[in-house]
Amino acid sequence: MANEELGEKAICVTGESASLPVYQRTEIDRIVNEFGFHHEIIETAEVQNPQYQANDGNRCYFCKDELYSKLEEIASERTVMHIVDGSTVDDLNDYRPGRKAAAEHSVRSPLIEVGLNKAEVRQLSRRVNLPTWNKPASPCLSSRIAYGTTVTIERLRKVDSGEEILREFGFREFRVRHHDSLVRLEISPAEMDLALKREVVDQLAKRFRELGFKYVTLDLQGYRSGSMNEALNQTDD
Repeated sequence: MANEELGEKAICVTGESASLPVYQRTEIDRIVNEFGFHHEIIETAEVQNPQYQANDGNRCYFCKDELYSKLEEIASERTVMHIVDGSTVDDLNDYRPGRKAAAEHSVRSPLIEVGLNKAEVRQLSRRVNLPTWNKPASPCLSSRIAYGTTVTIERLRKVDSGEEILREFGFREFRVRHHDSLVRLEISPAEMDLALKREVVDQLAKRFRELGFKYVTLDLQGYRSGSMNEALNQTDD
C-alpha cells in the first residue's frame, strides 16, 4: 500500500545478516520483482554485538536497535518522514523486547494503529493477491537458539540447514530449536503423522546427526510460536 500511494518515495529495506534464512532471501527477490517495489538491502551487524551473542531474554532488542539505527540514517539522508514495521496487535500479547527498540527510534506500526491482527492481515493480503497471504511466520534464525546458548554463525547455519531438511521432507510449519548438542524439532500438529512415520524418524535422526547434533528429539506438543519464551515465564516453586 505504501508503494501504491508513494511510489519511489516509499523505500522497502531488507536487513541482511547471518540470522536471515537463505530461503527468505530468494523469496524476497521474487516478491520485489513481481510487484516492482523500490527495494534496498543493507547489512546489519547484530551478530557481531556481544550483547546479542549472549542470547539473554532481551536479544531481540539489540537486533532491532541495530536495524532501526541504520534505517534512521537512511531516513535522514532521503528525508523520509516515517519508519514503519509490520507488527500487529497479536504481537502485543507476547514477549517482544524489539518493541522497546521501536519506541526508542520512533518506529510506527500502522497495523497496530488501526487494530489489525494477524488473521485480518492474512485476509486482506489474500484479497489483494499477495503470494505471502498464507505464509507461515518465520522470525530470524537466532530465535531458534535456546536462551543462554551463545549465538554464533556456525549455530545459525546449523539451524538454517536443519530447516531446509524439513522443507525437503515436505513439512510446512515447523521450527528447529537449537539446544547446544540437542536439537528439538517442532512440527505443526497437522503434520505430526508424517513426522512420526518410522522411515521419516530414522531419516531425520540421521540427517540431523550429520549436522553435528548429538541428540535429535521431536517435541510432542508440536510447533507453537514463541516456545522459547516459555522458559522465561517459568518461576521457581
